[in-house]
Amino acid sequence: MEMFGRSRRQLTLFYSLLMGVFLVALIFFVHRIMEWAMFSEQAQELLDASYSIAEFRERDRYDPEASPQNFTNYGDRLFFYVFDEDNRLLDFSRASYKFEFFILDHIRNWDNAQGEVQVFNRPSENGRMISIMITARTINAGGVGHTVFVGKDVTTLYSGLQKTTYLLLLIGFVALMGMTALAYYMAGRALIPLVEAYEKQKQFAADASHELRTPLAVVMSSAELLLLDQSITSPFLRQIIEDVKSEVKKMSKLVSDLLIVARSDNNALKMQWKTLNLGELLNQNVRIMRPLAQKKDINLLAEGIIDVKVRADEQKLKQVILILVDNAIKYTPEGGTVMVRFDGIFEAMARFSIIDTGIGIAPEDLDRVFERFYRVDKARSREMGGNGLGLSIAHEMVRLHEGNIKVESVVDQGTRFIVEIPIKK
Repeated sequence: MEMFGRSRRQLTLFYSLLMGVFLVALIFFVHRIMEWAMFSEQAQELLDASYSIAEFRERDRYDPEASPQNFTNYGDRLFFYVFDEDNRLLDFSRASYKFEFFILDHIRNWDNAQGEVQVFNRPSENGRMISIMITARTINAGGVGHTVFVGKDVTTLYSGLQKTTYLLLLIGFVALMGMTALAYYMAGRALIPLVEAYEKQKQFAADASHELRTPLAVVMSSAELLLLDQSITSPFLRQIIEDVKSEVKKMSKLVSDLLIVARSDNNALKMQWKTLNLGELLNQNVRIMRPLAQKKDINLLAEGIIDVKVRADEQKLKQVILILVDNAIKYTPEGGTVMVRFDGIFEAMARFSIIDTGIGIAPEDLDRVFERFYRVDKARSREMGGNGLGLSIAHEMVRLHEGNIKVESVVDQGTRFIVEIPIKK
């Protein structure tokens, strides 16, 4: 059931990432829209104030005592400075002494277009970021050119915007967590029909595999008896009987593999734990498989094998080795080499490798070689009697041993299967 659990987690992760991107984009655009709206309102206020001050001076009706009263209608955080052509200060409504030097410094270096509104940021002495909005307007008062700078302390507004954005991020995070939990629940609900269908498929595979064993055994026995019958002298008939026997062997192997897979899915594979000598088991399997390798003119070698005690199920570990060696022999051309090598002990794991000089596996197929019924070259696998279950069974057997199995390969150079089994504690 790990397959469905993995699919459920992947669906949840995909949905969470999708919703996360959506929420981040939404919060970003909301932040930008609020910032634009706030900037537009404050900028318009500054432009209106600068226009009013300029109008007083251009008509030469500017009253120093009356102007501040009119100016305060725009807010107590507004300030202005009026300079002549020689950069002399003619009039002002001072900004806060805490950041006036910062404002005057920007005014001295002002090079923006008339009517353009700029926001300047600077940290204060206590580390708080101060935001000042300034605009400038050039006027002609009594034939003399003056420049009016009008500004406003918008620190509170920008600080509020920042806090609002943080609050939106917090709400978005909480919403994302809630949607992730909901997605995990809904993904589980969506997979229920698939799980039920899969359970029925497993039961059918187990029942069919069990029921097919007897008729296949009868057909195999009948074929062997027919071959022993001396009255059948026709070469054609004897060849047909040999072909039947060969196909029955393939079917028996498939049925046996399907039964192992079905038992594995139903957690019916029982482990017979015992202490084994891994070195002896490797040497034994090399001896068993050497005649098969010799038929293909393949050199089957054993290298670096030493005595090491492991905790394992003898039959299942033997099956792993036989599957990997048989697989290496199948896909190694005549004259090639297959090596069973003991690599050593790493982090309480005994590691051995099955190395061949065969056709190799393409990079895009490496992640799928342990999948059931997956065959890199289906036509060639059929010719060699493969059914796509061997490596899957080996992977399951190693997992039951709480070990690891992985594969390394280069096309046209060879493949290396690496197996790690826990040593005896």
